[in-house]
Amino acid sequence: MSDLMCGRTTHPITLIPGGFTAIPSEKQLRNLKQKLIDIIPVCDDVIQTVLDNIYMLPDFSRETEYIALTTDDEYALYDGVIGSTDTGRHPIEEYESIVNEFVVPHSTAKFTRHARESYMVGALARFNLNSDQLTPLAKKCAKKFGLKAVNYNPFMNNVAQLIEYYHSVEDSIALIDKLLERGLKKKDNTKYKVRGGRGIGAVEVPRGILFHDYTYNDQGICTKANLVIPTNQNHNNITKDMEIFAPMLLDKSEKEIELNLEMLVRAYDPCISCSTHYLKVEFKR
Repeated sequence: MSDLMCGRTTHPITLIPGGFTAIPSEKQLRNLKQKLIDIIPVCDDVIQTVLDNIYMLPDFSRETEYIALTTDDEYALYDGVIGSTDTGRHPIEEYESIVNEFVVPHSTAKFTRHARESYMVGALARFNLNSDQLTPLAKKCAKKFGLKAVNYNPFMNNVAQLIEYYHSVEDSIALIDKLLERGLKKKDNTKYKVRGGRGIGAVEVPRGILFHDYTYNDQGICTKANLVIPTNQNHNNITKDMEIFAPMLLDKSEKEIELNLEMLVRAYDPCISCSTHYLKVEFKR
């Protein structure tokens, strides 16, 4: 889908002010729709595999704040306001007062906090705030797992990702139907003039809410930029989870303790470098 709309699988290259450099044909859209329909049985198989092994997920919960985009119109991914399970809704422009970035002596990464000592972003946060707006198949999937908002088990983040997979497939089919009904026509490129200004935006990427903040001068040069990425926002919450989870594992072997702590980190679906390295656990008896 990304190849068709954006020119390649990752890092789109066809986006321009006002639209795209190229649009898909009706035939391409119909082929894509059929592929999505064919994927649904595969989704069913994946769900069943996870259901068969769900007992392996640790039974761990810690109450925390969840933050994600939210809107009344849809399961928010690209548009909306900042939603919090603790403090309600906030304008995107106020993101700095939500993330409250700070540094700690033991890490080069920034940490964040809002209403509590930490908060979580990602699929589970989106589910906890927007589950009522999931597609029918996605809601059916959530029911199979018994997942209801608000859920405080970070290991269920991966289950929430599976539920969103269903949602994305079903929603994509509906969007293609709308495009086919309306028809696609390529428009002339939008005319624009370079001028100074500041733009702030937020979008849900797979790992959670991502904030963009850019300031440009009248020559079109970026003079200031700030990006607050999901993994950074989750660092603090992972740490707080680990502080509670680790003592619960003391009756296990050292290998089991390491594995469970690694599972906790990976449940947040951090970036590749964070997810593929083993934890170095120091045991003091």
